[in-house]
Amino acid sequence: MAAVSAGVTSPFDLRSASLTLLALLLKSTDLKLLAAELAQRLADTPELFNQEPVLVDLAAVRDDPTPLDMEALVKLLRRHRMLPVAARGGSPAQMEAAAAAGLGDSPDAVPLTPRAETVREVVREVVREVQVPVGGTAMLVDKPLRSGQQVYARSGDLVVLAQVNCGAEVIADGSVHVYAPLRGKVVAGARGDTTARIYTTCLEPELISIAGTYRTAENPLPADVLGKPAMVRLEGEKLVIEPIKI
Repeated sequence: MAAVSAGVTSPFDLRSASLTLLALLLKSTDLKLLAAELAQRLADTPELFNQEPVLVDLAAVRDDPTPLDMEALVKLLRRHRMLPVAARGGSPAQMEAAAAAGLGDSPDAVPLTPRAETVREVVREVVREVQVPVGGTAMLVDKPLRSGQQVYARSGDLVVLAQVNCGAEVIADGSVHVYAPLRGKVVAGARGDTTARIYTTCLEPELISIAGTYRTAENPLPADVLGKPAMVRLEGEKLVIEPIKI
């Protein structure tokens, strides 16, 4: 083995690092069922995960007698642009299969969202020209969002100072503030933050969602908040919509 010459810097260093993971909590070992559900939920946002690292949580299926094809599961998740890197909570046989499929054992990992099994309405970050970062913890949008435009404030709040038109989508890992008519889709707490809220001076949305719990325009809003200043928060599994007095 060749030795490193004197005075030459080592070609690598080993350092500790932390990684935030999205947890996929399996509730069934039926991969056909899982494939159909993923296809349905991600039909409109195929690039949602964008190679995000994923922890496969097997705790809920640990005692399931049906064998779990881990290699097929990994291939399925990769087709949906997830990057499975570890597993936890499975039976000895399941964890052995996970290791054979190239997944690490991560019993102490803390998932990014404890409610990864819930339905999440999330959108892609494709609008760049209207994004102006402020303060490092919030994103400011000061131009109207037209139909088809989508803005995602990752790891923070989103503040919109102009109209969000029908067909536009705004999403934040934190809270969303829209100080103008809100007529498109709005998602707060996209990664499971149940304390996130939605604020607007004119609530007329196509869809509102917080941490996976959502409501569409098919379920009409009460007259005391429709088209008026309002706040949306999550109480348990229920969206609470309250008028704001200005």
